[in-house]
Amino acid sequence: MQDTTTIATEAVREAIAELAGADRVPEKFNVVTDTSDFFRLEYNDVLAIAGSLYWIKRYEKEGRFGLDDEPKYWVRRAIDLADGSTKILKLVFHEQYQTKVGGVTITRFRSPKKEARILDLVNSRRNFMHGRWAIDSAGNNIRILDFIAGPRYDDVIVKYGRDHEDYFHNYFPRVLDECIEMVEAIKFLHDHGEKHGDIRRDYILYDRERNVNRWIDFDYNYQHRESMWGIDLQGLGNIIIFLTGRGDVLVPDLYHNQRELFDSLWGEDLNISYKNRAANLQKIYPYIPDSLNRVLLHFSRGAKIFYENVDQLLGELAEAKTDVLAITGRRS
Repeated sequence: MQDTTTIATEAVREAIAELAGADRVPEKFNVVTDTSDFFRLEYNDVLAIAGSLYWIKRYEKEGRFGLDDEPKYWVRRAIDLADGSTKILKLVFHEQYQTKVGGVTITRFRSPKKEARILDLVNSRRNFMHGRWAIDSAGNNIRILDFIAGPRYDDVIVKYGRDHEDYFHNYFPRVLDECIEMVEAIKFLHDHGEKHGDIRRDYILYDRERNVNRWIDFDYNYQHRESMWGIDLQGLGNIIIFLTGRGDVLVPDLYHNQRELFDSLWGEDLNISYKNRAANLQKIYPYIPDSLNRVLLHFSRGAKIFYENVDQLLGELAEAKTDVLAITGRRS
């Protein structure tokens, strides 16, 4: 990492002072143009890229699977010194790992170029994060994202209703509409030959300012086999199961607290991705209509037929919506 030779440190000091006040100008900071070693990008440093200056304030943190507060040093929060807006800077981090879905090993890897390409594609679509990308002095593709003010959508969902029955009858019809909207957003990607790559529920944020749910983080890609869309579809299935259940229905919880329900489950009733979660939720909540439960069972360990594309999923969700509205007495 090296200091820029084209932008004087004094000019950067003036930009910080104009935006935040002279007393907020740090005594020491680096003006950075090469982010190859992102560990050396420190608090109060300024990234100079593509004619813009970004004042680094903190790194972001992981928030899932027991990794809360795990630092993500390649993802930094910063202030745009041109207008004071908050940005998320995603630096280049080449990561690769393998995961199993239904006994099939999948190789996943990060692709900054893919995320940059999708940012260009979705820049006017309301259900996606927005931003731009730029190349630093060492050729690294940096994604500069607009900050989304709002909580994770899954954190919102679990607070709806007194219990599941109240949730299902009074909140779920609207939740299902929102779910269908988010699936349609993924269809937009697929229709343009792109995949999200890492669909999971904490990658949907509720944007308070725009009153809309938005997909984030498109940098993961995966080596697909027969189905280009299979992993995306599986991720959507996990989200639909979560939304239908008002959270994960965990097998250990059933064993300890609802033994009769636990005894009714078979291996085929469990989630194909997570064997400690139930997918056949109609056994837990019998008022779930058959049409909706059939959608859930496509993502169970007992599934014999899988969705080949998002259109098939959307078609069955539309049928399920009709039945949900009939049961709950709601109107679309």
